[in-house]
Amino acid sequence: MNKIASIDRRTCLKGAGAALGLPLLDAMGWAEAGEKAASKLPVRLGFMYMPHGVIMDQFWPADAESFLTSPPPALESLRPVLDQCLMMKGIAGVSNGPFKGAPHALELSTWLTATLPDPDKRDEISISISADQIAAGALGAFTTLPSLELATMPQTWKENQAGLNEAYYSHCSFRSPTQAVPAEINPRNVLNRLFNKQDQSGGHASTGISPLDRNMLDLVIGGARDLRRSLSPTDQRKLDEYLDSVRSVERRISAIEMRQKEAAMEKAGVRSSRRHESDSPPIEIKIPEGDKRSEYMQVMCDLNVLAFQIDTTRVCTYIGSTPNGVSYPELGFTDKHHSTTHHNNQPEKVGKVAAITAFNIDQFAYMVKKMHSLREGDGTLLDNCIMMWGSGLEDGNKHTRENLPFILAGRGGGAINTGRFLPDVKGNQGDLLTTLLACAGVPLDRPVGIATKQLTEISSNA
Repeated sequence: MNKIASIDRRTCLKGAGAALGLPLLDAMGWAEAGEKAASKLPVRLGFMYMPHGVIMDQFWPADAESFLTSPPPALESLRPVLDQCLMMKGIAGVSNGPFKGAPHALELSTWLTATLPDPDKRDEISISISADQIAAGALGAFTTLPSLELATMPQTWKENQAGLNEAYYSHCSFRSPTQAVPAEINPRNVLNRLFNKQDQSGGHASTGISPLDRNMLDLVIGGARDLRRSLSPTDQRKLDEYLDSVRSVERRISAIEMRQKEAAMEKAGVRSSRRHESDSPPIEIKIPEGDKRSEYMQVMCDLNVLAFQIDTTRVCTYIGSTPNGVSYPELGFTDKHHSTTHHNNQPEKVGKVAAITAFNIDQFAYMVKKMHSLREGDGTLLDNCIMMWGSGLEDGNKHTRENLPFILAGRGGGAINTGRFLPDVKGNQGDLLTTLLACAGVPLDRPVGIATKQLTEISSNA
């Protein structure tokens, strides 16, 4: 009988100055532990955000019994993986306290901190370390990147509700009480970080420049072939699927860059030689006003999935959009998200808000379903993740925060009991975050923000 050698989890394929971490293979993890020892897979934490709340009767399930079979319209895209999801109604947000006139400065900044800014230091950052960064401090020692922060639009909104620092409008991650963590909006830069490639210009790479060697995977494929010979057929398939997925992300980013380049040429009055006179002008993809926001969001979701799959990081936040200034022409209207949420129960505006909510959940569903399709160990990548989608407001029309919308996906390595809707949970935003960190194995010396307890319902069968 041929014996297939075990290889270490940190094995890499190296070439052209880049390193590719590998997906979890059956041959990994047991090499140092002995034949009979089981290897516990890492748990990853992901957070995806949408501002301005939801239309409640189109978001919350009618009851616990119909959750899996008759989900509300906003959750339709999650129907194939609802058995991998958990929803809880009754999670209260942080009270506005002395900041009654600052709902949008608070909705994102308190989302992962469960803490109000310091009212005596309004013009500077003074809040609390966020849950994702607490997790990064504990889990980041095992990965190349302690955490990965992504966004779809620049974090540059200029406003000073209640005199609060502008960073509160567009940041959810805080490395310390006084330091916000910036998010990356350029998928090329994210890909470079995952493969440890540096921007050759010494700054942020523009979308028109590709410092990443386009032939990187071709250069390392020889190493992959050498590795394949020592793997089982199952691991060979996993390796092939992984390399295909990396190349797919690279192609999609390249396509975005090419369209941006051509759109810029068209705008300057230069017709691309690759096009015919009869062709429609190429769409101009912008952030945040591009006609294909979904494509950008899905590329970012793919990068999140890839980062978890190759264990480059175990903590990721993704700000799908920030308060104010965002529109969704892809949905057939150009109304700003913020202004539309002040609908005063006008049916047309309510319908638009519902469509925006469904669109954002669609992107979350895209990511969750991809994770569910990827095998890892005896299960799937999603089995070993805790993915949270949510908003920092309950109702954008009234700016209420008593019942924040959250969707959890993934079993967190067995710590979370999914496939359920719990309609009457008594808890707050800090309780939820504290519980999720505990489920991910993050040691805590104190609760997160306003937390007073852990939500045992998350793991119970009740």
